[in-house]
Parts: sequence; C-alpha cells; structure tokens
Amino acid sequence: MSDAIHIGFLLFPNVTQLDLTGPAQVLSRVPGAKVHLVWKKLEPVMTDVGFSINPSDTFAGCPPLAVLCVPGGIGMGDQLNDAETIAFLQRQGAGARYVTSVCNGSLLLGAAGLLKGYKSACHWMWRQYLPLFGAEAVAARVVRDRNRLSGGGVTAGIDFSLTLAAELGGDELAKSLQLMFEYDPQPPFDCGSPEKAGTERVARILAAQEKRIQTVEAQIRNAARIA
Repeated sequence: MSDAIHIGFLLFPNVTQLDLTGPAQVLSRVPGAKVHLVWKKLEPVMTDVGFSINPSDTFAGCPPLAVLCVPGGIGMGDQLNDAETIAFLQRQGAGARYVTSVCNGSLLLGAAGLLKGYKSACHWMWRQYLPLFGAEAVAARVVRDRNRLSGGGVTAGIDFSLTLAAELGGDELAKSLQLMFEYDPQPPFDCGSPEKAGTERVARILAAQEKRIQTVEAQIRNAARIA
C-alpha cells in the first residue's frame, strides 16, 4: 500500500457528475491509483442529474492525498462559503502533489486560497471570476501551472485526466488509456465554445441562466472577500 497513489475527489451535493466520474474513470486505471470520493458524511450525495453517488471517505477519515481534484457544478456556489469544505481543501491542498480542478471547481480552489498566483482553466461562464481569488484565467481545455492542473468545462475533464495520467504514469500509459476508452471526439456540431457558438447563442444561454448567475456571483464575491 505504500506505493498507492491516493486520488481524492470532492463529492458535494449537486455536483456535475461528469466533472467527477469522467476523470475518476480515467485516473482509476493509473497503476497504484486509489480513488477516494470524499464528503462530510458517508450517506449518498445527490448529483445535478438526479441520481446519487456514494462517498467512500469522510473529510475526517480521508488519507493524505497525492492528487486533490475539485469538480464543479450547480452546487459549487453553496460550498464557496462552507467552512468545513474550505478547511478540508486547504488541509489536503497543502500537502498534495497535484492540486486540480474541473469546470468551475477551480473557484472552490480559489476560495480555499490555493490559486493565488496561478493560471487556471474554468467553465467559460464562470472564468471571469477567477481573478477575484488572485488567479489568472486562461481560456483552454487544460491548463498546467506548476503543480496546479485544471480542466475547462465538464467534458474537458477527460482531456485533463489524460494529461494528469501522463504525469503520473507516462505518455504511453495515457495513450493506452485514451485508446481503451475510445476517446476520439467527433462532435455532431462545432459549437462547443463561446467563440464557435456565436454571440446570439451565448447571449441566449446567459439570459436563461441570469438568476442563477446572480445568486452564485454573490456567493463568489463573498468568498473572495474572505479568501
């Protein structure tokens, strides 16, 4: 067990499950990997899809992690000002070999003070808020700055996890995993970024999310004042 690579994912209510399960699937195949799904209690945690995922570890019982990964989702805003969650991230982030995130989970790392002076990716809708936590926002699928690795929105978590798998086990391992998972994206539409989607479509999505954005923005700004 001394050779185990402990990889921990923060599992919180209303997490975007693909932010978590995509990278967990890939990274679980790294030799020596031990995946931990971590939350305050061991009761099932509801995702934003409507099904639940069972935590494997509590904050108190989680071992020191080599990789700390924070996914994003609708419930991210509620965690920004949660003292117990932030303390867990700070504690694990201080000793982790890699401090990582997917989607707007990077804002939670920011709230924990773990992105000051670092570049980071984030979902395009929330990227503008990273500088409030002293981070430099980068519009990219995967961003690495020293031992901070981050993926952009949702599906970028697969790119992120393959990048991290190469860090942990070498390029050939990552290439083999990509082949085994048949990760060969060929989307039916070329509109997976704001630049490709066009201003009208982006404006329509932002209008539909206006109330949620306003609520979460207030949570972000409050967390930024504390961080």
